[in-house]
Amino acid sequence: MSNKVYIVGAGPGDPELITLKGLKALARADIVLYDRLISSDLLKFARRARLIYVGKSPGSHTFSQKEIIEMMISYYEKGLNVVRLHGGDPFLYGRGFEEVIELRKRGVRYEIIPGVSSIYSVPERFEIPLVLRGVASSIGVATGTEDPTKGRRFIDFRKLAEAVDTIVIVMGSRNIRDIARELMEVLPSETPVAILRAYLKPELKIITNLKDIASNNINVEPPVIIVIGKVVELSS
Repeated sequence: MSNKVYIVGAGPGDPELITLKGLKALARADIVLYDRLISSDLLKFARRARLIYVGKSPGSHTFSQKEIIEMMISYYEKGLNVVRLHGGDPFLYGRGFEEVIELRKRGVRYEIIPGVSSIYSVPERFEIPLVLRGVASSIGVATGTEDPTKGRRFIDFRKLAEAVDTIVIVMGSRNIRDIARELMEVLPSETPVAILRAYLKPELKIITNLKDIASNNINVEPPVIIVIGKVVELSS
């Protein structure tokens, strides 16, 4: 068979921020399995495809990950081109590589097409450079919500803060207060923090600091990107 499964990153929400290679995969797709935050304008490029929503939100999964993988393989075995369309980049806090592992096991032909990640594109939207000569030379990226089934905690925010200049947190809106308190054990309480949402409506920009987050209930709806460090002061 000449067909493939394409694991495609759709970018951070703006339909113009997908790669040209990603657009070409959508144009040849027979089936598109797409995530929650995918723009409807982007799906219009899959002109001849059947569109299947497989998105997940907190506490609500349309399909399990196992079911999504089985759908990908089933359509592939029928000779169809399948696009698994992930928000952002498929390997950065997505399930793309888990899907690749299963495709390998089953002998499925596949191609990985990277996407623009919200980890850096959302701060850039608000003119926050994650690194800048003389200000910050290193970045640490972490999830603010770890999978409880892992059995242990992987992230120590205190150690991360001691190792890098800029911290970027994804999926951290619900735990931001606890994270701020942990970081204040090793960082000054006035360390600047940006809470950001871009390329999705409504956009959001909150500039604050660790002390204010730790002492107040800042309620923000996901998705947001949280940036911590001196680079936040450079935002326009």
